Amino acid sequence: MSNISGTIAAIRTIMWQDTGLNGDAQRIEQLSWMLFLKIFSDKDLEMELMNSKYKSPIPEKFHWIKEKGNWAGDDEGMTGDELLAFVDRELFPALRNINVSNGNRRALIVREVFEGNNNYMKSGINIRKVLNKLNEIDFNIAKDRHAFGELYESILKELQSAGKSGEFYTPRAVTQFITDIINPKEGEKILDPACGTGGFLTCAIENLKKKANSVEARKALQENVVG
Repeated sequence: MSNISGTIAAIRTIMWQDTGLNGDAQRIEQLSWMLFLKIFSDKDLEMELMNSKYKSPIPEKFHWIKEKGNWAGDDEGMTGDELLAFVDRELFPALRNINVSNGNRRALIVREVFEGNNNYMKSGINIRKVLNKLNEIDFNIAKDRHAFGELYESILKELQSAGKSGEFYTPRAVTQFITDIINPKEGEKILDPACGTGGFLTCAIENLKKKANSVEARKALQENVVG
């Protein structure tokens, strides 16, 4: 927790220095799309390892992972005006218009996220600094996901305008306890219609992953957990 806490604190400091960000609400939105793409790309990597036929809906040029592109995952990748232009003129337009004609649900999620978000940062150097800090977090590691979930919700709670965003925070100890009591089974449908940052669903998924020992079982898990 302490390492991730320090990483997020450093990111917030960098964002405070950027003239394009005005207030905590914009900083949260900025952090949200970056986190989404980092988490999505980390999960893509895991899915590729599980299934050789899996193909990410995100074109390689816009993928976060270093082996696919150098704009985000490579700490020595593009920066400054080049990076700012790439994000504003290439990344956002491409992901807002990502191909969804084949009904790929993951592609639909990407498009919806980028249609509803904006890049507010005006310094490509600051963007590079934030990307490099996010590269310190591996969202395929359960403890990193849990720790970040708590930190992200604590940031929401600090917003004076948090209102509906922060008031339903459920401590991780509670979500884990309830999940342990319910003890979800393979094949069961799990729905959290007001999932927020996904605390209950994350615990349920981690619980079921211990029992899902095949590619088919992992695919079924993806179909059965909904928020």
